[in-house]
Amino acid sequence: MGWSTRQLAELAGTTLRTIRHYHEVGLLAEPERRANGYKSYGVAHLVRVLRVKRLTGLGLSLARIAELGDADEHPEEALRVLDAELASTIERLQRVRVELGVILRQASPTELPPAVAKVVAEADLSAADRAFSVVLAQVLAPETFARYAESVREHGRWPVEVEFDELAEDADEGTRQRLAEAMLELPIVREMKVMFPGGIYADAPRGAKYASEAAGRALVDLYNSAQLDVLVRMGRSRE
Repeated sequence: MGWSTRQLAELAGTTLRTIRHYHEVGLLAEPERRANGYKSYGVAHLVRVLRVKRLTGLGLSLARIAELGDADEHPEEALRVLDAELASTIERLQRVRVELGVILRQASPTELPPAVAKVVAEADLSAADRAFSVVLAQVLAPETFARYAESVREHGRWPVEVEFDELAEDADEGTRQRLAEAMLELPIVREMKVMFPGGIYADAPRGAKYASEAAGRALVDLYNSAQLDVLVRMGRSRE
């Protein structure tokens, strides 16, 4: 005398719904029925349910288990494939944990790759300058941006830069011109000219024009008209 569906579920440590689902997807053969019409499961059914339960617990999908067929042979190949997938997942998760550790320790920007995020986080930048750095990271060659970010971090923030950050939109002509001239004398500005003689966008992966236009749109979005005027004056003076 075999087991009922409920008894089979109890023995296997699963639910009636799971047993029925295994039937629906073809993972468990229908048992014979007793004279009263009730299903009668045998040991083979219990073994099959336990096998499916174990394999799903290891991570195999029901579809993959179905591909293995009803044979009780050891699914070595499927498990090796699963093992390789898990190894890859573990490696990815370990990288994620390292990145999370850097972000948590240094409060570095989550929108930047870890290597450059650390440098940007350590630089004394205004909110606008930090946001502009994110745009630059998207359009510059990685090596170029890394050199740019490192230079910004080393030089810190000068009083004239603070004045530029706080410049009012209605700043007068004299103030704008004085700021432009003063900022041209900043060590970092002179260093950038030496470091990138062809311009910072020269080796941009998607071309200098694309990078320049993207940066230009970002500048208009981040800085007020007086600040933009100062930047334009600086550009004219460098020509």
